[in-house]
Formats: sequence, structure tokens, C-alpha cells
Amino acid sequence: MTTQNPGLFIAFEGGDGAGKSTQAAELFRALESRGLKVLRTREPGGTPIGEKLRSLVLDHGHGHIDAHTEALIFAASRAAHAGQVIRPALDRGEIVLTDRYIDSSVAYQGAGRDLGTDAVRTINEWATSGLQPDLTVLLDVDPAVGRRRRTAGDTGEDRLESEADEFHTKIRTAFLDLAAARPEKYLVLAAHLPVEELAARILERVESLLSLSGRVNA
Repeated sequence: MTTQNPGLFIAFEGGDGAGKSTQAAELFRALESRGLKVLRTREPGGTPIGEKLRSLVLDHGHGHIDAHTEALIFAASRAAHAGQVIRPALDRGEIVLTDRYIDSSVAYQGAGRDLGTDAVRTINEWATSGLQPDLTVLLDVDPAVGRRRRTAGDTGEDRLESEADEFHTKIRTAFLDLAAARPEKYLVLAAHLPVEELAARILERVESLLSLSGRVNA
């Protein structure tokens, strides 16, 4: 179910190291410079309880987390995020940019953890009361490239990032399958392209949506 809102909802998806945060920041600056009201957020997180759940599920040192528990933690964080942050901003006519949304759970827990993509999607659609993005920007990254990017600096990999390349390959395939099933709702871009080129192509697609929708308040 897709719920129409006065604002515009854009999700950034892709494997770890794809550059989602960079492109979300680029789009945020471009839209704000046009005088638009933009909210940038992330998952897991985005709310006080969501940030606590983020630490539990991504940080090392919390002991073993089984796949079902992992999926439900992400869904719980997303429920708070959608209800407390995303939907109110959309109702105010704002543009919401989120770094990850339901597709990440479908890919990581549904495909990566073998819980089943349909089952994980159903849980998350219930958790969010059917709130879906108007556009999902999928940055497609080769798992080996993503790992090189993640480990290039001083920051270590989190619990999911440190999974084997086989896990990340399953995730990549799942993301591409999701985009192929609903191409009109996705913009799929190769993550290895220059930052400026990616930003320009994303902005072009978003400007097209803005001109067609007429739903966003300046």
C-alpha cells in the first residue's frame, strides 16, 4: 500500500560502502539551496529509541543476535522513525531524505539472513502503516569495492559490514531484484561513478518528481 502525502519521500539504498550518506548530503544541500524544506535522517535511528536500537544491532559486543531478533529490532526502530519523524515531516509538506528504509531489511534480513523477503517486507509494512518512498535511489556497489571503501579510513566495520562478501553479494542481488520489480519507483546508479555525476543525476530525477507532483511546500 502506498500512502500519498503532501511532501516527498526519498530513500537512499545500497550495500555498505555505496556512498548513500554522501549522496543524501549532496541532495540535501542542493534542495535547501532552492529554498525547499528538507529533512535528512537515517536508519536504524532517527529517533532517541531508534538510536539506542541502532547501537544494539550494529555495534559489536552485545553478544549473539539471531536473525529473527535482528529483523525485529530493525522493524521496531523503523516503526518509531516512520511514525515520529518521517510521516509528520511529510504531512508538513517537507522533502524527507532517509539513508536506508524498508528495502534494507528486505535485502539484509530477508535475503542475507534467509528469513524470506516477503515475510520481512510484511513485518515492515505493518510497522510503518504502509508508508512507502516516492523514489528509492539505489547505489549499486560491488561487495569487494564496498569493503575497500569501508576499511580505507580509521573507522572499523560494524557488525553487519564485517559479514563475509558472500553475504553482501546476496544483499546486492536482492536490491537489484527489488528495483527491477518496480523500475518506475527506482533510480539505479553505479556507485563507482564520480560523486558529482551521481549527484547531478539524482537531482535531475528529483526535480522531475517535484515538477510533476506539486506536493511540496517551498
